[in-house]
Amino acid sequence: MSIFNIKHQSKKSSARTGILKTAHGTINTPFFMPIATYGAVKTQSSSDIKKLPSDILLSNTYHLYIRPGTDILEKAGGLHKFMNWNDIILTDSGGYQVYSLQGMRKITDDGVTFQSHLDGSKHHFTPEKVVDIQRSIGSDIMMMLDVCPPGDANKKEWVEALNLTTKWAMRAKKYYDQTKPLYGHHQIISPIVQGGTDLNLRKQSAMELIDINCDMYAIGGLAVGEPKEEMLKVVNYMDTILPKEKPRYLMGVGTPADLVENILNGVDMFDCVMPTRNARNSQLFTFNGKVNIKNSKYKDDFSPIDGNDFSLMSTQYSKAYLHHLFKTNEILGLRIATQHNLKFYMHLMNEIRKKINADCFEGWAKDFLCRYNNE
Repeated sequence: MSIFNIKHQSKKSSARTGILKTAHGTINTPFFMPIATYGAVKTQSSSDIKKLPSDILLSNTYHLYIRPGTDILEKAGGLHKFMNWNDIILTDSGGYQVYSLQGMRKITDDGVTFQSHLDGSKHHFTPEKVVDIQRSIGSDIMMMLDVCPPGDANKKEWVEALNLTTKWAMRAKKYYDQTKPLYGHHQIISPIVQGGTDLNLRKQSAMELIDINCDMYAIGGLAVGEPKEEMLKVVNYMDTILPKEKPRYLMGVGTPADLVENILNGVDMFDCVMPTRNARNSQLFTFNGKVNIKNSKYKDDFSPIDGNDFSLMSTQYSKAYLHHLFKTNEILGLRIATQHNLKFYMHLMNEIRKKINADCFEGWAKDFLCRYNNE
């Protein structure tokens, strides 16, 4: 049974809307996932995220393995119960986090040995162990362990990462098929396409992973320092290779403009720390561009944070008040800004789905990108 049904396919681009089915509900695509690294979106409760509204969030396998650990998660009955979240959870594999531990990890054919960033203790991840950890977490969508080189890596590093990622994906899929969920609900598993910005390597990786026959496919190894034009080129090419009938997940991307541009290239799923991280650094997203609320011009601006009515907090409080909260380091300022940015992203994705279904997305996207790219 397919987990994904396409509702509407644009005739002018690869943009499409669809429905992704999981054990904890269905979700309309394309969508953006708020980041809940440790099982919490910073400054927001589970009910806050549900009210955005969002039916999905992303947590991190590596960080949950380190803290609180799989024993606690299993005693709690999985992450859903642990954090009081009854909707969809996707967990990334932790591969990117482990690979980023420069000088603290060693990669071999078997897996990766690394030191905890907290206490220096040694651990070993294999493709099979990462499946086991995500079984303990109980996420609805599990990502396979991959090797994610930086944007300035050379071709040799891209080839090595690609080959290991394919080997590990084959092992992960075999092990996934041999094991069962711990909490009685089905878990989807996805491989991750690598290959840097080399289109031939990307094709090789995609074709090898397609042979494994999974329900969805992710595009990894982008938004890691390469020029934006290179990222778009890769995603555009992947649109011609990856199966049209299965959802595509572009990992770690990105800005509002990135979302619009990659939806034109047939991407269905996104995640990024940008709305929450930027909020904590006083930057707000609006349909008129970005706002740095700490700018002195806002200290006596008593207009709403955003005149749009899609965010309650954005209409309840003034720019002057939020400016004051940031200047005085009040935690409420982080909460308001974070909720505002997440609301903006959810509203943006909802607008995009409406425009695609109405066959007017491309013109709307052109106007939107003109505003954002010319700030």
